[in-house]
Amino acid sequence: MGRVSSTATMAEKVSWYCALFMALMLVLSCCEESSEREYRGEEVLLLQQKNKPCDEIYMVREGETLQTISEKCGDPFIVEENPHIHDPDDVFPGLVIKITPFKNR
Repeated sequence: MGRVSSTATMAEKVSWYCALFMALMLVLSCCEESSEREYRGEEVLLLQQKNKPCDEIYMVREGETLQTISEKCGDPFIVEENPHIHDPDDVFPGLVIKITPFKNR
């Protein structure tokens, strides 16, 4: 009889470990899917922003230059339209500039 109870105890322990393992796998799989969805969402948002025409008032973001903004917004005359920009190389995040796309001229 001692052997039957030890086998039953061992089987119960194994089943608890399996249940714990399955719960852990379920939690990890949920986290992985949500991070993939967030990444895809950011990718779609970036594509939408890239194709979106620029507003008339534009705030410079990190890593942007007047050249990249000009290409993105279709305004080759950013410096001429913004007298507060004294040095085209001195562009920083948060700088507000006026954009007039070339198509609208």
